[in-house]
Amino acid sequence: MTDDVVQALSKVLSAESLVTDPDILQAHRNDQAEWAPSGMPSVLVRPASTSEVRAVLDVARALRVPVVARGAGSGLSGGANAIEGCIVLSLLRMNRVLEVDRRGMLAVVQPGALNAAVKAAAAEQGLWYAPDPASWEFSTIGGNLATNAGGLCCVKYGVTGDAVLGLEVVLADGSVVRTGGRTVKNVAGYDLTRLFVGSEGTLGIITEATLRLRPRPPKATTLLATFPTLVGAGTAVSDIMGTTRPSLLELMDRTTVRAVESWKPMGLDVGAAALLLARSDAGGAQGEEEIGLMAAACERAGSTFVMNTTDEAEGELLMGARRFAFPALEQQGATLLDDVGVPISRIPELLAAVERIAEQHRVLIGTFGHAGDGNMHPTVVFDRDDLDAMTRAKQAFDDILHAALDLGGTITGEHGVGSLKRGFLPAQLGPETLHLHRTLKGALDPLGILNPGKLV
Repeated sequence: MTDDVVQALSKVLSAESLVTDPDILQAHRNDQAEWAPSGMPSVLVRPASTSEVRAVLDVARALRVPVVARGAGSGLSGGANAIEGCIVLSLLRMNRVLEVDRRGMLAVVQPGALNAAVKAAAAEQGLWYAPDPASWEFSTIGGNLATNAGGLCCVKYGVTGDAVLGLEVVLADGSVVRTGGRTVKNVAGYDLTRLFVGSEGTLGIITEATLRLRPRPPKATTLLATFPTLVGAGTAVSDIMGTTRPSLLELMDRTTVRAVESWKPMGLDVGAAALLLARSDAGGAQGEEEIGLMAAACERAGSTFVMNTTDEAEGELLMGARRFAFPALEQQGATLLDDVGVPISRIPELLAAVERIAEQHRVLIGTFGHAGDGNMHPTVVFDRDDLDAMTRAKQAFDDILHAALDLGGTITGEHGVGSLKRGFLPAQLGPETLHLHRTLKGALDPLGILNPGKLV
């Protein structure tokens, strides 16, 4: 079958667009979710246009071969992991920023464009592309769209889907559809744009996106606060979100703070139960008022230390503590990064549950994340060479998902379901909603060739 697939693709793609080298195929088997299963692809294709994507799907449909779309491979749920014998469709060659409309405050981009490239193109026109996943410097817009990626500024500016005005998508039957448009408001017909965003390549291949841009915000004021208890930090988060809208509100637990301080000494309080970082980018008197409200909320909740700065360099230095969170934990062993969301009011309960799970399974878990929208990243640290430690780490990972669901939350806030968490989806959605998902999948991909085994 592999020979048939390669031969058929060679008739519709140039030689540079078709790769069968075993070493390159091996490198395209996985994303960053090491627990997620993967197979060996039969071929890697690198289309340079929508018409070439369409041609690939025509071949896949005729030969009944699965197609797995892929960007930079920075995903964390196995969503881009290869299926045995599949066609891996890399969109990295389709990487142009096609248009930046300064007056219309939008950009039209191809899926292989890096998030950083879109930000840079917007900045040249005095504008700003808001979505900022931690991987913004190297992740692609297509990958961000596939998982509806979030980031630090989601609390005020929303996730990737909130910045999407319209899409061009190639469907499994080879047809090319356009959803949405260039207007801010558009309620003509079903919201198909939202349907494809976050669908992890299971409903169609996104080949172009029209993105909303914003005016560049003023320089931010940054606040740092430490707390002797998790409950206190959680109370401060709820109070802050009930009184103002920070542009960033991040939390790190004791384990994470100690990991950062051990790796990159910054003078952090390693005795604190939690650390909060917050920002206001409102500027002027409004910014001062917002920071004042945040500081007061922290003090009422029992913070032992509160400070803020308007100095941009000092603010970035403080933010370094949060940006170092995951790499600092990686210094202590292999990691299994989770991605759960709970109602803001239940963040303290989630943190307490994670501490109990860590103790029960005798594993190290550092928790950090986007407190302002309840999206936390408990990270299990373990010894990769110890089979028992790996087993306990996986058990802890699963228990965190159960804990999030028990608290009325979600198994994923921004990384996607992929294959890593597919088994937990029924518990969150329920049978009727899961059936609706599968009905939609069947309608758009009746042969099941688009990223099978992922999401639903």
